[in-house]
Amino acid sequence: MSHRALFTSAPNERRLDRRLSVAPMMDWTDRHCRYFHRLLAPSSLLFTEMVTAEAILHAGADRFCIHDEAEHPLVLQLGGSEPERLARAVEAVAPFSFDEINLNVGCPSPRVQSGAFGACLMAEPELVASCVKAMQNATDVPVTVKCRIGIDDMDPETGLNEFVGQIADAGVKVIYLHARKAWLNGLSPKENRDIPPLDYQRAERLASARPDLDIILNGGLNSVSDCQQAAASGRFAGVMVGRAAYKSPLVLNQMAGQFYGDKPACLATIGAEMTSYAETQMRSGVALHHITRHMLGLFNGMKGARQFRRQLSEEVRGGGCEASIISRVCEDCLALNDQMVA
Repeated sequence: MSHRALFTSAPNERRLDRRLSVAPMMDWTDRHCRYFHRLLAPSSLLFTEMVTAEAILHAGADRFCIHDEAEHPLVLQLGGSEPERLARAVEAVAPFSFDEINLNVGCPSPRVQSGAFGACLMAEPELVASCVKAMQNATDVPVTVKCRIGIDDMDPETGLNEFVGQIADAGVKVIYLHARKAWLNGLSPKENRDIPPLDYQRAERLASARPDLDIILNGGLNSVSDCQQAAASGRFAGVMVGRAAYKSPLVLNQMAGQFYGDKPACLATIGAEMTSYAETQMRSGVALHHITRHMLGLFNGMKGARQFRRQLSEEVRGGGCEASIISRVCEDCLALNDQMVA
């Protein structure tokens, strides 16, 4: 049976294909990263970095929302806890035609907590319900939520059930579920990605109990095999991958092949495409290293990977490099691996 068939989807949310999503990652999934990821996974759902409603309202949507049309389907992730401010931010970003708006209820960083949003909102399901209602009233695109299975001493059974029940009653049909608790006191954001144990069984129980919802599994999915196992449960509508996709981009390409039948990446073509993209961006004043920093893991596990990383990081940061360095170092690495360069 294909893995397309193994994923399930709520009838009223079929417009977007969420079988494979790339998680929002602060300082990583900017527009240059997303353009690169789109070349590797043509059919996947991409997310912006989280941006707060207040940042959009104070600094303007242009600063955070400009993107290339190639990035679609694309989700904007918002942070905030004031319904009226979130609604105004949703209205402000309307001209950018995002395919979905996602509310962050999962980030555990102290900076986010000080703004009274992110994972700490799991303790306030009524407030989150009010937020998503206000956001829905401001847009025609789906409004979704990304959360954890709980926080701190919250009971992961009754607490998660109550939270999901409240936001579902408010109209949320899609939940991206990071299958770990977030410990808001005592663990750093990095530790919160690794130390709280994964509980896929809890995620499965939620998906089983709420077939009316699309539950997307997130957390610890580092390989095609991990994603296959999630699909094989028959409970989830899709998977969301994060650092594995960023640090080893070819893993993302393999996942896209598994779920969408996308072809294996031609690395010479990707080098040429990113060179062309970089040339365009540099004419607009973008520094080359802002683009190449996202590509450093492209040849991980292959001959010449270290040299590839060094050239696209140290040499580019040293200044004076043209965009053509991208194609050149890709071709050099391919030659070391006895691969043809078109």
